[in-house]
Amino acid sequence: MLLMPNILVTGGAGYIGSHTVYQLQRQGFTVSVIDDLSKGHSASVPADALHVCSLFDHPQLVALMRSGRIDAVIHFAAFISVGESGKEPEKYFHNNTAGSMSLFAAMAEAGVRKLVFSSTAAVYGNPTQVPIPETAAIQAVNPYGESKVMVEKVLDWLDTARGVRSVRLRYFNACGANNDAGLGERHDPETHLIPLILRAVRTGRPVTLFGDDYPTPDGTCIRDYIHVDDLASAHIAAVNYLLGGGATAAFNAGTGRGYSVREVINAVERVTGKEVPHTIGPRREGDPAQLVADSSKLRQTLDWQPRHSTLEEIVESAWVFENRNFA
Repeated sequence: MLLMPNILVTGGAGYIGSHTVYQLQRQGFTVSVIDDLSKGHSASVPADALHVCSLFDHPQLVALMRSGRIDAVIHFAAFISVGESGKEPEKYFHNNTAGSMSLFAAMAEAGVRKLVFSSTAAVYGNPTQVPIPETAAIQAVNPYGESKVMVEKVLDWLDTARGVRSVRLRYFNACGANNDAGLGERHDPETHLIPLILRAVRTGRPVTLFGDDYPTPDGTCIRDYIHVDDLASAHIAAVNYLLGGGATAAFNAGTGRGYSVREVINAVERVTGKEVPHTIGPRREGDPAQLVADSSKLRQTLDWQPRHSTLEEIVESAWVFENRNFA
């Protein structure tokens, strides 16, 4: 009988992490999850897989990796709010950057040398080319993005010094839900556009749109929205790539198609049959006008395709989750 690899998922009780754990287990991988539950939800992962643990608990991390005979790590655990990072940069550098260093030290002691890292399109800052290729300049404009840039740089050195092979997946806008698994967005506070718009529809309380004077066709920001299940499948493709001997690499994880905020509102109104109550606020500092992925490298190298990322499918899945869990 073929033994499936053992995967450790940090932050696995969070939004993207829990969807990835679900898919890993369905494909037969043995999965261990560590999460300090500061942002994640214990109910989002099987109880027998969850270890409540901080990234700074070096002895427990090493013990888990050794006892679980871990073959590869998928590292999600991070704070993700761009706005908050601008107000509390030290919080982001401590958790996202120093926390990653602690994890990498534990991996070194346990002899684990394969890692899939949850990076972000925020490493590109205000891009001069759209769609954005992986070769674009790395020029983060907020502490959240910079905290991820720092980790990416460290991973390059770990490749050289320790033979740690890594895949950096630079996410665009993860969204949607897997209602068969009962998984979706449950951030507290919620900062992502689609659940905020759906909440406005459900409650009647207007959502604030940040800026309508960007240099885009309708004045609102354009983003690349990728269904969380497609993003989870990219992580599994990255794990298989590394286990198969793949070299360290960075990949954009997006669809290659951008939608403006107003286009998202129109899609929500089509799906729900209701108008979206909203107001227009000022631009948020650090928000680029457009972030759209050139994901051709991910498609070609890892044989990956987004399968659930039409805007209507994303909104429909998120609307079902919103009504089941928050009504």
